[in-house]
Amino acid sequence: MKSIRVLVVDDFKPFQEFVCSTLEKKPQLQVICEAQDGSQAVELARKLRPDLIVIDVGLPKMHGIEAIRQIREHVPKSIVLFVSQNSDADVVQRALEVGGKGYVLKAQAGSDLLPAVDAVLRGQRFVSGGLGARAFTDPGANTNQSRSQSRLRSSH
Repeated sequence: MKSIRVLVVDDFKPFQEFVCSTLEKKPQLQVICEAQDGSQAVELARKLRPDLIVIDVGLPKMHGIEAIRQIREHVPKSIVLFVSQNSDADVVQRALEVGGKGYVLKAQAGSDLLPAVDAVLRGQRFVSGGLGARAFTDPGANTNQSRSQSRLRSSH
């Protein structure tokens, strides 16, 4: 099986370490780099071209959503999974609109992180159940949109 190269971005080191150790439970996931702010994430993503980016929304120097907007211009094939404590529906929607394929609440990362990674790597949408029943839209959704929407409704 092909190794999946992962960039992990979070400004809170203990949580970043938790994410890395959780991802290492899946042998095909290889954390290639860690960043602590949005600007560093953009620079590293352009240079390393990771397959998967696991990123927080609230980052210093550059907001995670803005960082992904910039990264998508140069590395459009990277799959993006947001992991954040921010549960505001408008923030989640913006994160998905800039190219995020999933959104995990930090409070649920222990149970949701690996299933979310599996889902987004299969091309499916994943949103933590704690975000309610709102069906988040994906302007770039492919034919899996209806299946993703039903997964959203059944995942909480």
